[in-house]
Amino acid sequence: MNDDRPVLLETRGHCLHITLNRPRAINALTHAMVRLLDGALARAEQDETVTSVVLTGAGDRGLCAGGDIRALHDDTRAGGRASLEFWRDEYRLNARIARFPKPYVALMDGIVMGGGVGVSAHASLRIVTERSRVAMPETGIGFVPDVGGTRLLAAAPGELGTHLALTGRSVGAADALLCGLADHYVPTRRLPELTEALAASATAHEVARTVRSFSEEPPAGDLAAQRDWIDACYAADTVEEIVRRLQDSATPAAVDTAAELAARSPLALKVTLAAVRRAARLGSLEAVLDQEFRVSGRIREEPDFVEGVRARIIDKDGSPQWKPATLAEVDDSAVARFFAPLGPGEQELGLAPAPPPAERPETEPPGRRFP
Repeated sequence: MNDDRPVLLETRGHCLHITLNRPRAINALTHAMVRLLDGALARAEQDETVTSVVLTGAGDRGLCAGGDIRALHDDTRAGGRASLEFWRDEYRLNARIARFPKPYVALMDGIVMGGGVGVSAHASLRIVTERSRVAMPETGIGFVPDVGGTRLLAAAPGELGTHLALTGRSVGAADALLCGLADHYVPTRRLPELTEALAASATAHEVARTVRSFSEEPPAGDLAAQRDWIDACYAADTVEEIVRRLQDSATPAAVDTAAELAARSPLALKVTLAAVRRAARLGSLEAVLDQEFRVSGRIREEPDFVEGVRARIIDKDGSPQWKPATLAEVDDSAVARFFAPLGPGEQELGLAPAPPPAERPETEPPGRRFP
């Protein structure tokens, strides 16, 4: 008999095994799932019998395809506030995962996108397979990378993170490792054996050693060979200049990428570039999540989000009508307002304490506590 609970919890030896259980939706996150995950981690943190946590997804399509975009779309169209409360709890969960004091092992098998990145790529041990496709594809639906994704992408080597943020492209195992979105490659066929071994690992040191013992060299990726044109083109200060450099490049892949960006929301592209660049200067994941909460709440009020979801996910005609329609119509002041503090009657996420006025926060690079 199938278990229809959206999140399954099972203690196996020393390990709490958490399974996202909406396989027909590629385990897309609902608000209820976020709350269940958060509660499970809060209990596991205090449970001395639990040495580690393993996150996996039900079915054979992927760990998690992201948040429930249809629900967010419907709430936004109806003028509701459920989306804001979902993001508030989701981003707090992302922060909890990043600061979880025990090994948190994310099995990033199959599709891992959007909110799926948020529940896995902040883990202390992140495992990809030959089937992994990792992405923050938000610009294609008139949205902006969130769940701490702008911080993760800002920390990628060179301008690889900017490239992935603007295009929304998915990457396989080797490129996820190169970009710092994962730590180890383990073939899919060995995951059951790995989870059994983790159940017998009684300490954080043993968990890390177990994962390393299963780690292999991944199949070759694509991005390492493309660093020259990616770094040169995406180092520009504006989206317009990035597109111009791509168009003028002698590399066919760069020219193709310029055409790809032309199909993305101009507003989302400009806000995304600003968000990634700002994230690189912020001092903590919490500060980035605070920023993303402001941006998410504001960009959902723009017509591009509803239109992008309609065109890509609901009607699937692939022809969104963006407003504004061109990059030239999106000026700096329009972008800046997405990052301004929330106004009266609006509650900030408030994860990061405000630093004293005379102090500048030090940049804390993302790092794994259990390499």
